[in-house]
Amino acid sequence: MSNVQAIVNEIAAEVQDQRISDYPVSPLFLNRWSTRAFSNREVSEQDLYTVLDAAHWAPSAFNDQPWRFFVAKTEEQRSVFHQFINEFNLSWASSAPVLILVASDKLRANGDPNGAHAFDAGAAWASMAIQATMLGLFTHAMGGFDRDKARQMLNIPDQFDLHAVIALGYHGDKSVLPEAFQLREVPNERRPLNELVFEGKFEE
Repeated sequence: MSNVQAIVNEIAAEVQDQRISDYPVSPLFLNRWSTRAFSNREVSEQDLYTVLDAAHWAPSAFNDQPWRFFVAKTEEQRSVFHQFINEFNLSWASSAPVLILVASDKLRANGDPNGAHAFDAGAAWASMAIQATMLGLFTHAMGGFDRDKARQMLNIPDQFDLHAVIALGYHGDKSVLPEAFQLREVPNERRPLNELVFEGKFEE
């Protein structure tokens, strides 16, 4: 069995006690969790662009594909991103070898507003996260960054919304984290499904 098949077919040891699904979903979805502890191991060009390629195959309204990905993979590029990520997130994200800013075009090709651009960008991010998990990589999306500063530093036009910065890399030892984060370095659980699903109409 290949490493990819093992990841897809088996529940990872670190999630076994934290995540138990009510229905037979693929272990791939349970194995995906947002670490803050990244190792200094570099992500290969092949794996990085496999993750980005998976994201670009996500579904979108009218196939507009509004998502855009701004990638920082060199020390010089990451240093720019570090200037607009907030201090709380930077305390752990600074060790991630790749940072990806996810944005989306608010306008369709004909200039009309695209009401689905953010929804579609979310689909692309989810595809990115799942493909990363299949490769043995970890992702962590963060909304804590200065959008105005990011827009200025990366020369991003106003027609693009900036959604999240994704840290991408291999899982590291939690000892690299500040002490406050070490206690939180476990896969989180989910609310019961019956609190989130409504058949027909909303019920309190």
